[in-house]
Amino acid sequence: MKQQKTRIAVFVSGGGTNLQALLDAQRNGTLTSGEICLVISDHRDAYALERAAKAGVQGLSFSKKELGGQAPFEEAILSCLTAHGIELIILAGFLNILSDSFVARYPRRIINVHPSLIPAFCGKGYYGLRVHEAALARGVKLTGATVHFVNEIPDGGEIILQKAVPVLEGDTPEVLQKRVMEQAEWQLLPAAAELVSADIARRKTCQN
Repeated sequence: MKQQKTRIAVFVSGGGTNLQALLDAQRNGTLTSGEICLVISDHRDAYALERAAKAGVQGLSFSKKELGGQAPFEEAILSCLTAHGIELIILAGFLNILSDSFVARYPRRIINVHPSLIPAFCGKGYYGLRVHEAALARGVKLTGATVHFVNEIPDGGEIILQKAVPVLEGDTPEVLQKRVMEQAEWQLLPAAAELVSADIARRKTCQN
């Protein structure tokens, strides 16, 4: 029986460099067990939506403010995910913290990339450049990135993959951020997406 691909939605907030890594992985054959079917942003002007359009993937934006708060925001997204048959959610620079009830709908079906070696520099308030600023302030010699399952605790879910990246003399937060993305995030996220997609697809095939 031919294994069906896992249907993926990628959640984004900004430029979408991690989304691009996933799209590139799908094109070059690194991501074969899953298919990116939908890109969702909480900002309508996010450049990630342009990346999705260029790749022929449908992109949608939802405004928490316009929808009247977190609950209607999440309900709108959930309706969209259901309509598209989404089986795996990848948070790729998505800055909106999902509620416990949302996460509970997709147990071990939401993954996130975080720019540190969890449990270092993670949790509430640690995102974007703040993570790298904290790493430099602490004086660590190694940092990196982590892909993990999402649960009700920010950055608290089971770790899927990690990769270390050196901190070099003279690094700024911006320079370190770029190195972590290039040497860790853009490699780990597609690899983790393939691992989880393959597991979901196998389970689906067995059930059929």
